This record gives sequence, structure tokens and C-alpha cells, in this order.
Amino acid sequence: MLARAQPSVSSGLPPALAAALEGLLGRRFTTSAADREHHGRGESYHAGLAPDAVCYAGTTEEVAAIVRLCAVHRTPIVPFGAGTSLEGHVTAVRGGVCIDLSRMNAVLSVRPEDLDATVQAGVTRQQLNSDLRDLGLFFPIDPGGESTIGGMAATRASGTNAVRYGTMRENVVSLTAVTAEGEIIRTTRRARKSSAGYDLTRLLVGSEGTLAIITEVTVRLYGIPEAISAAVCSFPAVSNAVDLVVAVIQSGIPVARVELLDNTTVRAVNLYSKLALNEAPTLFFEFHGSQAGVCEQAETVEALAADFGALGFIAAADADSRNRLWKARHDTHYAVQALRPNAKLWSTDVCVPISALAPCIAQTQADIADASFPISMVGHVGDGNFHLGLLIDPSDPRELAEAAAINDRLVRRALELDGTCTGEHGIGSGKIKFMRLEHGPAVEMMRKVKQALDPLGILNPGKVLPED
Repeated sequence: MLARAQPSVSSGLPPALAAALEGLLGRRFTTSAADREHHGRGESYHAGLAPDAVCYAGTTEEVAAIVRLCAVHRTPIVPFGAGTSLEGHVTAVRGGVCIDLSRMNAVLSVRPEDLDATVQAGVTRQQLNSDLRDLGLFFPIDPGGESTIGGMAATRASGTNAVRYGTMRENVVSLTAVTAEGEIIRTTRRARKSSAGYDLTRLLVGSEGTLAIITEVTVRLYGIPEAISAAVCSFPAVSNAVDLVVAVIQSGIPVARVELLDNTTVRAVNLYSKLALNEAPTLFFEFHGSQAGVCEQAETVEALAADFGALGFIAAADADSRNRLWKARHDTHYAVQALRPNAKLWSTDVCVPISALAPCIAQTQADIADASFPISMVGHVGDGNFHLGLLIDPSDPRELAEAAAINDRLVRRALELDGTCTGEHGIGSGKIKFMRLEHGPAVEMMRKVKQALDPLGILNPGKVLPED
């Protein structure tokens, strides 16, 4: 449940640990209230809980040294990238040390012939794509904000391009990470496939800093498509838009992006991004490929859209129009927040099989209609993932309780349809209570993995796994 941010009162580190960290890092070790406050919260509705100190690491070896010192003193460690997480991933629920990896921002190697690159954890996706542009390559995972590649790997991020290019799970080749004992490991080599031992890469992708601290990531790259076009299509009802998406996916049309915005979100986007979209349920499409292939995809989708009652199908082929459209889509969090400036945006997400998308959204729409506060809906619906933004007054207990009930019903509805409690936000501390409901006895296997890799329980404690 949403709570007010906690005051930044440090319980203090063991003096010997503080002295050792200051000796290691100098001014890059700090206990200032401002630094601690900033590192105790992401962009979520969850209460901010400040760490006792912040360490700005510059190398993998420094991260390992910090971890070894913390292990000696059994002090909790919370990794921090850009602070864009939405489920309380970076809150220091048990105090301790925050390791900020944002200064580890070097693109270490780009190998065009192998279509992969190795970067430090603090490199952002925008930075990587800027470096790749002159090579005719790009990294497709696009969750929106100024996310770091390390943070995206840790939360198994996806975003608008996932329907065609997959998520971080499919696009991470190898990781360099620091274990709970302060040992530096590399999870695998760069070969495109391997049968050599356990898949440690996939184990750490999505582990949210609870099993190891990711310091370098090798990712897959793709050639920039010969042609890219976008289109905006509005409908009389959300159900029409969802039915079209299901038809497009089941028809095998290789769309690169398909995003759903409901009426509330379109209104917010128009006001915030100065657009003039029809204030009706709307789909944003993007098509990648050859000139002929892109035209064929767009024409096929336009014809299908007419069958599902589309109110219009407007193409946006030039780069400026496309960029403005997707910038507006990525700014929906702030656009919706601006509809009720003194409110707080409770953002949540679920993901269901594509065949279950229509009934899941239809039932969710009933909750939206009955709510006493505004709720927006957006979604990467091409892969069955959608999000709600609940605009609530955090000082009103009735709104808090209502929002919690809506979120609970949303998750249970998705699970009943063989979906998941989160398609891309992750668990953090915010969705821990749904882990047993989704995974059952498998949670105990996860707990055994955690115990084996982090026997002292110092890596991002209080996240992912429910307490015994």
C-alpha cells in the first residue's frame, strides 16, 4: 500500500566499514542526506527508504571490493542505476549501502561482425544507440525512460519493441557480475549458443540485484531497418482495438510495435505533448523491413482495422513525425500525472496470453469505469502486456484502499487467465505478496537459490521473495 516517504535518518554504518569505504572511494563515499534520499526511491508510489550510505563505483573491481567489505560486516547492499524502477526495487528496506553504478558508463566494445556489444552497467540505452547509429546498428529494447542497460538486465525489461525483438531475456548474451562474496564472474562466452552447464545468464537476468550485482552486459544488436513507418488508428471502443491486435498477431504480421492508449491516456497525451489525436481508444503501430515489406504490412493492418470499426488510419512515415509520436508515448507517465497534479501515480502492469487479452482488458475496464479517481490504460498489447496508472491522493485512506483492491483484482484476473502479476515492471517489494499465488511451491526453490548464492542475505534484501 502507498505510504508517505520515510524521513532520512541514518542508523549509521559500523564505523570500521564506513572508514574502509571512505578509504577506498574518497569523496565517492557519502552519507549526505540529499544523496541518501535520492538513492532510496525510484519512480514508484512506494515509500522511499534511504540507505545509510551511497558508494559511487567506477569499476567492476571497486564493486567487488565494496561487496567484500559489506560482507565482512553483514551490511545490506542495494544496487542503483538510473532510479527509474516502479515497484520499489531500490528502496533500502533494511538500510545499508547503496552502490550507484551510473558512473560505470563506458561502451567497452562493439563488434558489428558479430552483432553484439559489451557495455558497463551504467550505460543508458539512448547512449548505446547514439554510439551505434553510424554503424547502421541499434539495440531494440525500449522501456521508455533513461534506463541503464544494467538496470534493464536486472529487471528483465522489455518495452515497445518486444513484440518483434523480444525482451532483455532474449537479448542479453553474457554478464559480468559480482557475487555476494565479492567474487567477479562471467556467466558465459559470446557464442550464439552453448550447452555448457547451468544458464547463469538467464538466472541473473530479472533477479533484481538479489543474487549478484551486474556490472557489465553483452547485448545483441540489430541492423537499422531499410524502411520504418508508423500509423495511428482510433476506435469507438477499447474492445475493437484489442480485437484488432489479437487478429494482427494471430495472422503473423511482423509488426515491430503496437501500443494501446485508452481515452484518458489520449487526452493526457494531447495536453502534455501538444498533439491533436482523436480522443478515443487508439493504437500506435510501427513497421520495420524493406520498403515493399513495410508498405505491405501497413496495408494489411489498415484493411483489418476497417473490419474492426476503425475511425481512421493515419500514416506517419517521416522520421520527425514518428519520433514525436513515440516521444509522446514514452511521456505518458508524466502526461497522466499532469491530469491531477497533486495526486500520485500508482503504476501497475500484468501480462496474459494473447488469446486472453480481450477478456482481461474487458473486465479491467469495468473496474476503471467504477473507480472514484482517474485511471489510465496503456499497453504493449502485441505481447499481451498492459499497464494501469491510478491517479490517487496519497493522503486519502479511502483512495489508497480502493487502489489496492483494484490492483489486487487486476493481478488475480491475470493469473486466472494463466498470465503473470508483472510483464515488465518486476517484483521489487511492491508485488512480493503475489509471488506465492503465481508460483506456488516454486517459490521455495527460488529461496534455495537465493540462500545458496547469498547465504548472508545482504543483496537487496526484502525484494522479490516473500518473507518466511
